[in-house]
Amino acid sequence: MEERSNLYKTMFSDYPDVVTVKQMCKMIGGIGEKTAYRLIRSGAVKHIVIGHSIRIPKVFLIDYLMGAE
Repeated sequence: MEERSNLYKTMFSDYPDVVTVKQMCKMIGGIGEKTAYRLIRSGAVKHIVIGHSIRIPKVFLIDYLMGAE
């Protein structure tokens, strides 16, 4: 648990706490936007909808990368 807490503080520290889909693409290795939206639609990456915009909290992205259920 402490290890995950440290990851939340240090991983992607150059990015804001909530990122756009374009930022998410850069963060996880330069995937395309189509792939990013596919991950979001499938529920693999949790997200928040604000108006017509999709935002991804960094903690959700880190959970996805770490394989959290």
